[in-house]
Amino acid sequence: MSTVPGSLSAFSTYQKRVVALLAFLQFSVILDFMTLSPLGALLMPRLHIGPAQFGLLVSSYAFAAGISGLLTAGFADRFDRKKLLLFFYSGFLLGTLLCGLARSYASLMFARTITGVFAGVIGAIVFAIITDLFAYEQRGRVMGVVQTAFSASSVAGIPVGLYLSNHWGWNAPFLLIAAICAIVGTWIVVAIRPIDAHLRLRPDRSPLHHLVHTVSKPRYLLGFATTVLLSTGGFILQPYASAFSVYNLGISLAQLPLVYMVTGVISMVTGPLIGRMADALGKFRVFFIGCVITIATVIIYTNLGTTPLLWVIVVNSVLYVGVFSRMISSSALLSAIPTATDRGSYMSISSAIQQVSGGLAAMVGGMIVSESATGTLLHFDRVGYVLVCTTLITLLMMHFIRDVVEPGGAALAVPAVSQVEVNLDG
Repeated sequence: MSTVPGSLSAFSTYQKRVVALLAFLQFSVILDFMTLSPLGALLMPRLHIGPAQFGLLVSSYAFAAGISGLLTAGFADRFDRKKLLLFFYSGFLLGTLLCGLARSYASLMFARTITGVFAGVIGAIVFAIITDLFAYEQRGRVMGVVQTAFSASSVAGIPVGLYLSNHWGWNAPFLLIAAICAIVGTWIVVAIRPIDAHLRLRPDRSPLHHLVHTVSKPRYLLGFATTVLLSTGGFILQPYASAFSVYNLGISLAQLPLVYMVTGVISMVTGPLIGRMADALGKFRVFFIGCVITIATVIIYTNLGTTPLLWVIVVNSVLYVGVFSRMISSSALLSAIPTATDRGSYMSISSAIQQVSGGLAAMVGGMIVSESATGTLLHFDRVGYVLVCTTLITLLMMHFIRDVVEPGGAALAVPAVSQVEVNLDG
């Protein structure tokens, strides 16, 4: 297939089905993760904890996910990816159910850790599947659809979660997510074929050797380093956004679902368009545009005081467009780094690094931000400046990655391993 920006190849029927399923699966996983942050304004007084303890609660999930990803990396390319996905998704369902049954800070911390252990590998498996089944010039559009799971969780999940929390307690959203997971798990069993073509490429049979091999390749190290900073920027700001909206911007708890809903609708509309632009115009070009938008809106957002609801929605919506432009384009570009026999391992390590970096960032954010006597968050603007710095650095690093994977096509010379199979209209 051509790798020239602008040539958009069509998807087969089976590919379309896979994209829809992976998007819904990501919706359930991301909804579980994102549900906790908007509940911060509700959870902190209910559990009698402060921003630092809440940051630790968010980080426990991330650290557990990171450790799990590293431990799985050596084995990730030795199994049918469908079976691996079902195993970890079942564990994720169990952890989410435990969150719904938790009644204290300690029990919730335990449940979030269990959830993180299994959730940390799911994203890696999903991206390995995408890289296996879709050619490079299709991945922007795939990422654009799959990443709309973030938007969908904002539109449908978070407002519903906040509503359930306000009426039936903060546990209720997690019970709803567990029910959704049961439906998605059944769908995976029925709709997805075995994904094992990579096993015919003679993967490394020694888990330790495979892990060492993956973490020692210079091209992979550049991808891992970029992932660290991409994750740091997102996690350092997002966990405290709901509390900032309520206590600093003057948005009521009743209005908060509307902010997430409108922002999510806009992101759902723009996400697939951004993915299409990434394939048509070039992934780095779209990433650059996303960085510019993100930097400008983060500086504005983190320095706001009491603000009318409409302006809060506008700023949040523009910020999400910038963030999604970076997420979708960077995911597609980074997917070209690993070869077919290393994809599972690379994605697992990358996911682990992402989670650990995000956990550290959430903790750092909790140490930077403090609470006044009235509940207002202090020094939130400093968190924004950290995000601006990481965005500028990742822009430079993604420029180098673009030069590695696009000219000459060293990484692109390895086609999606199941391309012949999935081009059949199933």
